[in-house]
Order: sequence, then C-alpha cells, then structure tokens
Amino acid sequence: MAHLSLLTPAPSSSPHVLIQHKSHPFLHFCPSTPSPSSNRKASISLTTTRASLSSSNTKATVLKEFHNGRALKIISGLHNLNKENVASVVTAADQGGATHVDIACDPELVKLAVSLTSLPICVSSVDPEAFPVAVEAGAQMVEIGNYDSFYEMGRLFSPEQILELTKETRRILPSVTLSVTVPHTLSLPDQVKLAELLEQEGADIIQTEGGKSSNPSKPGVLGLIEKATPTLAAAYSISRAVQIPVMCSSGLSAVTAPMALTAGAAGVGVGSAVNKLNDVVAMIAQVKSIADSLKLSTSYFPQEKEMGALKH
Repeated sequence: MAHLSLLTPAPSSSPHVLIQHKSHPFLHFCPSTPSPSSNRKASISLTTTRASLSSSNTKATVLKEFHNGRALKIISGLHNLNKENVASVVTAADQGGATHVDIACDPELVKLAVSLTSLPICVSSVDPEAFPVAVEAGAQMVEIGNYDSFYEMGRLFSPEQILELTKETRRILPSVTLSVTVPHTLSLPDQVKLAELLEQEGADIIQTEGGKSSNPSKPGVLGLIEKATPTLAAAYSISRAVQIPVMCSSGLSAVTAPMALTAGAAGVGVGSAVNKLNDVVAMIAQVKSIADSLKLSTSYFPQEKEMGALKH
C-alpha cells in the first residue's frame, strides 16, 4: 500500500470539492457543491443554532463512559434504513447493557431510537449537511465513518477528504460530540498522523476499523483474534498518539473486546456481530455477552448488585 501524504492540501477550488469525478465514480454519495436551495441552508443554520444551545449540556454525558474507559457502542449500519432491524438493534443495545447506539443519519430513525432507549444516540454519515436535522431529532453524537459499505462499492477515503469532512462538520456543529473514523486502508503510520490532525481539528473521539481487511485462517477463538488484529493494532498505536478517547471498532467480539481496552481504547464499537442476527433475543444475548466481557454489568446495573448483596 502506498504511503499517503497527509500534509498535501486538498484542491482549493471549492471547500466542498472532496472527490474528483475522474477517479471516484461514486461522487453522488458526497456532494461536491453546496446545496443550491436557500431554504435548506436556512434550515441548517436554524438547526445548527438549536443544536449548539443544547449540545453543551449533553456532551459531558455522552463522553462520560469514554472517559471511564468502558464505552460500548452498538452499530446498526450507515446504510441500514430498515426500521424493524434498527429497532431491534436499539432494543438490544438498551437491554443488553451497551452505553451508546449508532444508527444511520435519518431523523425518522432517530425519533424511533429515542422512543426505545435513553442511551446516547450517535448518527453516522459522510455528509456533514445531513447531521443537523438528525441532531434536531434527538441525536447527541455524530460520526464521520462506518465506511465498510462504501468499500464494497469501490469508494475509498483519503486523509484530505476526511479532514475536510471534519472541518465542515465542526463548522456546522461546533459543539456537538464528534467521532471520526480513521480508514484502515491507510498504512498504520498514516492512520496515526491523520488521528493527530483530526484531534487538532476538534474531533472528540477517534474510531478505528479493520475487520473488512482481515481474513482469518483459523476457526474459533484463534479466528476471532485474527479478525480483530488490524483494529486492535490501530487502537494501540493511535491511543498513544492522541489525548482524546479512541474507540476500537470493526471485527470485534466478546473474545476481543477486552483486548481493545487493554490496547488503549476507551471503548469498543460492535456492528455486524449484532445487526446481522435475525432475532432480537439473540441480539440482546450477544450485546450482553460483550458487555459482560467488558465488565459493564456491575457499572450499569447497580440495583441488581445491591439486591444481590441483600440476599446474602
């Protein structure tokens, strides 16, 4: 893999031009120019103001479990707009002992999630202009990331593009909790350098990935550890280079989630291990298994702990 320069500025003809037509056929997923609609701009401006007023009160709450080093975010998927599946994932996160839930950046899904849980809700997108309406609907955290579905389409993200997306998101939502994923398609040194630059641009959390690039050769526990190796390596390296929390995500399980915390992560993100299951009961069991591996049960169910003590 070529070593990418993180210091080469993106083309400056427009602050919104992130992808060139010739080399990126999936340009329509990330608008290259501002929306021509003045109504949309006015709506974004109004929503941004409201979001900024409320976010200062919620940011400390959202980041609390990251600072405690025990965050568990359950991810439904950036392109998952299936309300039934999203509802099951949110329910599983809520009842299984997770600390956060991450869904697609859609205001209707946010409202659905708000009706099902009191956990902080994160929305994922690569379009900064999509975030404000989701925040207005109740999202407390935004994530530039969950790139796996884009990789399947042949779309990659350069450091310059991610920095531009981060700057634009911070411009629109200056005080909402912001998480940014560092692509595993970069070399490990470039991932570290990008993370340092993202911290300078105001990111609150750095998220790692790598499950899609890992092809385990062994079954069982050995295979689970192989699957998690790229994201664990990134979490270890990045957590030692930045002061903000690092969330280790992609390819993790109950076996490897504790390894992420040992590597230096402040939390873990789990997606397909939960959202690919077809039964909400199985989803809850999977989340609980991961939460138990992180020893979240004693932190999040103090009433049960007290009742147990009374029985003895």
